[in-house]
Formats: sequence, structure tokens, C-alpha cells
Amino acid sequence: MPTATDAPTLPELKEVIAAYNNHDVDAIVDSFAEDGVFELSRGPDPWGTRLSGQKQIGDFLRERFRVTTDMQWETLDLWITGNRAVLEFLVTGTGKDGKPIKAYGCDLWTFKGKKVLRKDTYWKSKEVAL
Repeated sequence: MPTATDAPTLPELKEVIAAYNNHDVDAIVDSFAEDGVFELSRGPDPWGTRLSGQKQIGDFLRERFRVTTDMQWETLDLWITGNRAVLEFLVTGTGKDGKPIKAYGCDLWTFKGKKVLRKDTYWKSKEVAL
């Protein structure tokens, strides 16, 4: 059974989150295991879009930050248990279509040692309620 020492501490994980807000792709990529996976909230499959490995993750993030230059994540809650963590956030920015982005979401993190093995992202979708 994984222990708390298998995962980053809260201050270490907060540094990774700061790298996203600073658009520091090198620091973000370095936080992932070489075989790490980043599952985006949207995509053609039930899990969204799955990015595998540091290169694919880095290429995607460079393009995301080139297009959405003001994207930011406000931490609403964050906790770690064993080798898992949950981040609740409010993401804001301006989409490539010029429309504002503002959505609540969460990340489900799994770690291999201090590295991210899997980051699974979910965002609320703005739609008319039934």
C-alpha cells in the first residue's frame, strides 16, 4: 500500500500548480514520470484526450499556452492521500475564439514516487440545465 512518502508534499504539489499558472512547460513536463499520462477534459473518447509521455504533454502545453496566453487556475481545495491527490480549481482565460473561459473543475492525480504518473482533468460544462 502506498504511503504519504511515495507522493509529493503539499508544498511540492503547489509548486507544480504554480508552474501551470506561470506557463512553465519545462517545469510541468519535469513533474511527470517519463511514462506519465495527462487526460484532458475534452476529446473524442470517453476519457477525453489522452496525452502519453513527456514529449506529447510538453508539445500540447506549449500550444495551449501559445493560444490561451492568460490561462490561470485558482486553487479552491487541494489534498493528498497516499500516492493520490485531488485539486479543485477555477480555471479562467480567453479561448482561441476570443470568448472568456471560466469553469470549475478538478484534477485527479496519481504519483509514482514524486512524479506525476497520471493527471486526469475534469471541467464543468456550461449548458442549459434540463
